[in-house]
Amino acid sequence: MRAIAAGMGLGMLLAAASAWTQNNPQSQNVSSTQPVSAATSPDYSAVYCANFITSDRAGDDARVISGEESSSKIVFSLRDYVFLSKGSVQGVRVGDRYTVYRPEKDAVEVQWFKWQNKLMKAMGTFYKDIGQVKVVNVQPNVSTAEVTFACDYLERGDMIRPWAERPSPPYKSAADFDRFASVSGKSVGMVVVGKDFTQSYGRYSTVFVNIGANQNVKVGDYLRIFRYEGSTAESVPNYDDYQYKMYGFGSTPQAYKWNDLPRTILGEGIVLNVNPNSSTVLVTYSRIEMFAGDYVEIE
Repeated sequence: MRAIAAGMGLGMLLAAASAWTQNNPQSQNVSSTQPVSAATSPDYSAVYCANFITSDRAGDDARVISGEESSSKIVFSLRDYVFLSKGSVQGVRVGDRYTVYRPEKDAVEVQWFKWQNKLMKAMGTFYKDIGQVKVVNVQPNVSTAEVTFACDYLERGDMIRPWAERPSPPYKSAADFDRFASVSGKSVGMVVVGKDFTQSYGRYSTVFVNIGANQNVKVGDYLRIFRYEGSTAESVPNYDDYQYKMYGFGSTPQAYKWNDLPRTILGEGIVLNVNPNSSTVLVTYSRIEMFAGDYVEIE
């Protein structure tokens, strides 16, 4: 019996790992024979696996209950059949499509910059895009759906809401990037955190910023990402006034504050998703490494 139990446990763990690997968009988005630069807009996975943050209610609490072979499956993946907590009584019909998503933790253990967790809380609840399902059978209060697209593995209790199309706005040419661009005069915010709560970013990273529909941000807008010299808000220690003096390596007679010097423009990104107080942004051009705490403005 012990051997059988051990075998079942190992099998379930391997199934979970396999499901995640097969459906992780990073492993299926990029063709090894076609350069990413040839793309004219974000691909399907970049758009529908972008994740989102919202201060609005995200859904009606309908959920994934379980799925076929639930005695041996701890997670569900592409082409699996899952059971939903809605049926014909709730208006579900064969062919209906749903987006599957999951709330995530709302704080980082070690803040990269001051106020990071406060800004995250003000933006709303973080949700992870899990995938999409299509209803194949309907009963009065439950239905069965096939997993048709997966960003990650599905699990019991994941939330669902009716599928809605997300636009894939066109890229602009990297040749149009201006590293000396003037201040746009439009809404300014911060890169608060990245997808999966990462803190450093480059090209094709997904980040979340604390400006959204309330600040006139729209899907397809380009945001310029920049940094002020002299900032000491990061968790990495810096000398005060390092922008104009560095002990043993020179200084100027006159003091210069952060707003006395030109800002450093790091790159830019395209807005994929907008909510009242936040936006999901795909970095399309990165001149140098970016970090949580850098600033953004609408171009």
